[in-house]
Amino acid sequence: MRSIWRGAISFGLIHIPVRLYKASRDRELKFKLLHKKDMGEIRYARICKADGKEVPWEDIVKGYEYQKGDYVVLTDEDFERADIKKSRTIEILDFTEEDKIDSIYYETPYFLEPEKGAAKAYALLREALKRSKKVAIGHFVFRLHEHLGVIKPHGDILVLNQLRYDSELVQPKGLEIPKMEALAKKEVDIALELIDQLTRPFKPGDYSDTYADELKEIIKKKAKGKKVVIKKGKEPKSPKVADIMALLKKSLEEHKKKRRAA
Repeated sequence: MRSIWRGAISFGLIHIPVRLYKASRDRELKFKLLHKKDMGEIRYARICKADGKEVPWEDIVKGYEYQKGDYVVLTDEDFERADIKKSRTIEILDFTEEDKIDSIYYETPYFLEPEKGAAKAYALLREALKRSKKVAIGHFVFRLHEHLGVIKPHGDILVLNQLRYDSELVQPKGLEIPKMEALAKKEVDIALELIDQLTRPFKPGDYSDTYADELKEIIKKKAKGKKVVIKKGKEPKSPKVADIMALLKKSLEEHKKKRRAA
């Protein structure tokens, strides 16, 4: 694996040099845009609005428009000068219980690897988090932005989960969300029983992108010149209020049959 950031975890007076690695990968299916006429690949060009010509990467700089039409150009050195400590440090601010962080804030996971000579301090933080059953909240600068993150043990490795700031979340204004209504006790009881029947330990390996798997199968057949048969199916409809009880009972009975058969 190739590290994408080098810095350190600042834990009180303890300094733990680490490397950052991506802990997730993009989906496998990648499509290219082609010209329907001749299958030529469509590319994206960096066109200058002033002269209409394409500009090579080496002639491109980062500019901030501080007023209409006026820009200040910033270099890599300027970004470093903003705060060298922040740009090279994951500074732990607080500790908290993991279940106090709503899942809506989680964004991207990264692996943290200790640099040479930092193994003992790394292990100390990992063990302290495990025994306290807490996670560390900290901030770090990555790709020109200061991010909030959570550090937690994942087996023997420390994982940094990048979080969204509260200001990044969009409020659900204008959405038609049903208000609390009086529900029949029997309906709730059957729904709870169905949930209980479908409850089992979470095993990430049991789940996969089945839609992508089907697309790969279609791609394989089309590449061999075979005919692709479209699966027939109906888009599910929202149940009528009067049908909810019957559908709950039917769902529960079908699941019980599957479990008996298994």
